[in-house]
Amino acid sequence: MFNIRRFRKTAGLAVLLGGTLLAGASGWGAAQAAGSDEKPARGGTLVYLEQQSHTNLYPPAGGFYPNGGILNQITDKLTYQNPKTLEIEPWIAESWTVNADATEYTFKIRKGVTFSDGTPLDAAAVAKNYDTFGRGNKDLKLPVSEVINNYDCSEVIDHQTVKFYFKKPSPGFLQGTSVIGSGLVSPKTLALPYEALGDATKIIGSGPFMVANETLGRELTLKVRADYSWGPAKLEHQGRAYLDEIKYIITPEDSVRIGALLAGQADIIRQIQAYDEKQVEDEGYLIYAPSTRGVNNSIVFRPDNPLVADIRVRRALLHATNADEIVSTLFSTNYPKATSIIAKTASGYVDLSSKLSYDIEKAKQLLDKAGWKLGSNGRRQKDGQILELSAYESLPQPQNKETLQLVAQQWEKVGVKLNVLTADSGSAVVNNLDPAKAPVSPAMVGRADPDVIKSQYYPTNRNVLLQKGGNGDKVQSFVDERLNALLDQLASEPDRSKRLAVASEVQNYVVDQAYAIPIFEEPQAFAAAPYVKGVSFEAVGRPSFYNTWLAPRR
Repeated sequence: MFNIRRFRKTAGLAVLLGGTLLAGASGWGAAQAAGSDEKPARGGTLVYLEQQSHTNLYPPAGGFYPNGGILNQITDKLTYQNPKTLEIEPWIAESWTVNADATEYTFKIRKGVTFSDGTPLDAAAVAKNYDTFGRGNKDLKLPVSEVINNYDCSEVIDHQTVKFYFKKPSPGFLQGTSVIGSGLVSPKTLALPYEALGDATKIIGSGPFMVANETLGRELTLKVRADYSWGPAKLEHQGRAYLDEIKYIITPEDSVRIGALLAGQADIIRQIQAYDEKQVEDEGYLIYAPSTRGVNNSIVFRPDNPLVADIRVRRALLHATNADEIVSTLFSTNYPKATSIIAKTASGYVDLSSKLSYDIEKAKQLLDKAGWKLGSNGRRQKDGQILELSAYESLPQPQNKETLQLVAQQWEKVGVKLNVLTADSGSAVVNNLDPAKAPVSPAMVGRADPDVIKSQYYPTNRNVLLQKGGNGDKVQSFVDERLNALLDQLASEPDRSKRLAVASEVQNYVVDQAYAIPIFEEPQAFAAAPYVKGVSFEAVGRPSFYNTWLAPRR
């Protein structure tokens, strides 16, 4: 029986957050705010509890959700992806044109936009941002954005017009201008080295909020920009944000975040675990679980490790993994079982359920054929070696340690041992880039465009398979030229129907090679008090507080 820790509310709860006891600690109970006919109220401070501290706020590093939750408030994007329709709509760019083969993009920039330091957000500033995101800056150690492919250069046509050129077709670029990793920042920010951008006070954006102060690793306060008047063009709300302030408090313990919310000390929290959802809803609070619309929460293999180099071993472990049991034991209906390497809501999805079946007898047969025989100790052995693998938990992913521990129990049934290692050890980051030490790894990434698959698997992007030419290259020799060619084609095919066909082929190939074991479609899970109104999320689940306001507590 797999045990799940549950938080239980106690009477008279008082929660210490960041060394400061927040005022207003009376519980909200099941009370509800007034109806939907209320008019938004201006003012107030939103207290937001985050599980982890942000790392680096260079916009292309915004894929890490604690980073993105900040960048989404202090930066704007060239375009806006409607989270309901996924259509690309005007924002800082009021219009654009794309040539037939998607190698040239021209944007007309909205007039009157400024960064929070007063400098204009004009065509030259946009060009500087994309030249940096598209080519990186080796001297400043600023990496290339994973959402920009085949970038060549920019051309400033006039103060409000900028044109971008690509070496090969880049059909995902337009959507890439809407993502968190493409938040526009002041040229002053782009002149700083990467290591300086962990300090939020150095990030000068044009968004509806700006950084007021920060205690690194503990608290961050954003204040409203009173002069903000350039939200996404099709939003009903224009002008300054309703809130005066947003206070982020880093609160690692799940039980502390839940307790603070229910005690009235916090207004919204991120990373609520599935086992706490019912309790929160029973108290009259709200659960938000927007889809990340990208590569599903999965286990991936590093084929450079000889223990998983044999496709039969990988396929055996795929069929030894019971995703239904994982989802039903650890998660809620907000976490659908994966039926491909990308989510059902992702562009280009194909249903591969038939290839992802749980079949323990098939798993045993495949291991037998691969020469891994069951020993008297219940372990698979071959040439005197035991089939024993290791994986580091991923702290950002929900209940990842528990997920890996349950997978370990499942693999035990076919004689394979999986060691689940803690991710907070000093050597964890380095060891996780070594196939000899981490032949198995959890992985996921969100983005509402087929290019997300390339972001996950390509050697010079996230490189989750640890191919040669990417992360940790000192110890790698594995290369899959077929996969990489498909990923290049996916990122360079301008014809939409052909591009989606390539997306289908990639999904099938990854599963056929058993490079990944998809488990569930990962949302971003939040809980909020019912007096918090107008909470919204961008297309892959990061919160936007531009429209958020606080109704009177009742």
